[in-house]
Amino acid sequence: MTTRIALYPGSFDPVTFGHVDLIRRSLSVADKLVISILPNAAKEALLPLADRAALLQAVVAAELSDLADRISIRSDADLAVRIAANAGATLIVRGLRAGSDFEAELRMAHANRLLAPGIETFFLMTAPEHASTSSRLVREIARYGGPLERLVPAAVVPVLAAAAAAQARRSS
Repeated sequence: MTTRIALYPGSFDPVTFGHVDLIRRSLSVADKLVISILPNAAKEALLPLADRAALLQAVVAAELSDLADRISIRSDADLAVRIAANAGATLIVRGLRAGSDFEAELRMAHANRLLAPGIETFFLMTAPEHASTSSRLVREIARYGGPLERLVPAAVVPVLAAAAAAQARRSS
């Protein structure tokens, strides 16, 4: 039997409970999941790639320990379809929070299909309790010292709060 590998690319700046939910649900359709942490030129990152990778490792160990042996985490700077092909993935997993996400994700899925016809994009609707949470919103709440516990896993809270405080000191 062939092992079905999926790629879940994203900036994960920071990893949220919505990401955790999508990781868990992705493994209902794939045997293995490669999480690829990517830089995003369109976004100002709060956390360095190395910190995001370490946080994802900690979150997987704490929140997804029952699935950890099926998950690998890597940092990349390449096209998602190339990363998927190099990892042996035949699926790219993307989460959709709202209709506004769909239009951009559909364009990306079409481009990926042109570049790599053998790799399918698989859309998962975000669970309703996470539909309004985005990494950008979480970073904004962190910048102003707001409560993060309902938005991100426990391992993320102190790292995110410290990074936001350091950024605020640099900005002032």
